[in-house]
Amino acid sequence: MDKLMDAAQVVAQMRDGMTVGIGGWGPRRKPMALVREILRSPLKDLTVVAYGGADVGMLCAAGKVRKLVFAFVSLDFIPLEPYFRLARQSGAIEVSELDEGMLMLGLKAAGMRVPYIPTRVGLGTDVLRHNAHIKLVDSPYDDRDWVAVPALPLDVALLHVDRADARGVCQIKGPDHYMDDLFARASQQTFVSCDELVDSSFFAQGEEARCVYWERSQTAGVVHLPCGAHPSSCAPRYGFDVAHFQAYAASAREPDGWQRYAQQYVHCSEQEYLQRVGGVDAIRQLPLPVF
Repeated sequence: MDKLMDAAQVVAQMRDGMTVGIGGWGPRRKPMALVREILRSPLKDLTVVAYGGADVGMLCAAGKVRKLVFAFVSLDFIPLEPYFRLARQSGAIEVSELDEGMLMLGLKAAGMRVPYIPTRVGLGTDVLRHNAHIKLVDSPYDDRDWVAVPALPLDVALLHVDRADARGVCQIKGPDHYMDDLFARASQQTFVSCDELVDSSFFAQGEEARCVYWERSQTAGVVHLPCGAHPSSCAPRYGFDVAHFQAYAASAREPDGWQRYAQQYVHCSEQEYLQRVGGVDAIRQLPLPVF
C-alpha cells in the first residue's frame, strides 16, 4: 500500500499525447511542482483539461499543449492568464471552451463511466456553435431537446492536497475542494502532491476523515512536496503569491520573457525553486485572498 513517489517518477508514468486533467481552480491549489516537473521533461502534445491558471499558461508557453479543454484560464486579479492569451491569440493550441458547469458534468460522466450527461446548460449559447462535437438529444420523458455533455475521460490527473498518507488517502482542508474529486474519479491514474505527509493513524482522529473527498483506491501515487502549490494558494496554509504572479505576467510582455522566467524558476531543482521564491517560511506567511 506504499504509493510514495517523487515528481520525476510521476512524470515518467506519462506519455506524449496523453489527456491530463489538472485540479485546482485558477490561482488556487494547483499542483505546480508537478507541472514544473513536466516543464523539465520532454513530454509534448498533451491534451489538458482544467479550470486553468498558471498551470495552463506555463504548459502553453513551453509548447507542451496540443489541445486545451477549459472553462477559464485566469489568475483572478489578472483576469486572463497571459501566456494562455498568447497561445490562444496566435492559434498555437486547439481549444474547446466550455461553460464551468459543462466541464464539471463531463468529468462527472467520465467518473460514472457513462458517455454523456444531459443538461439544459449551454442551450441557446455559442458554446454549442463552437463545439460541434457536443450534440443535442431527445428526452424520452418530454418533448424537449437537452445538451448531451460528453464524458471527459482522463489518462492522468494531477492534484495538490493539504495532507496525504502513503496509502493515498488525501485531505483538503480549504473551504472548497473545487472539482478535484471529479478529476480523481475521471482518470485512469491520479497522482497527488501534498504539503504534509502524515501517518495513516492521523485520519482516525476526530473529524479529519470528513475532509477526504475520494477513495484512496483512486490515488496511484503520492509525492511529498511542501509548498508544492506555489505560486498558487493552498488554503488555509498559504495564499497565492501576488508579487510572483505580477512578475510572471509582466514577463509575457517581453520577447524572451518565458525563457528568462523558466531559466530562473523552472530549470532548477524544486528545493532551489523554493529558495528563489523566498523559502518555505515566507510562502507560509502569504496572506489568504479575501473576496
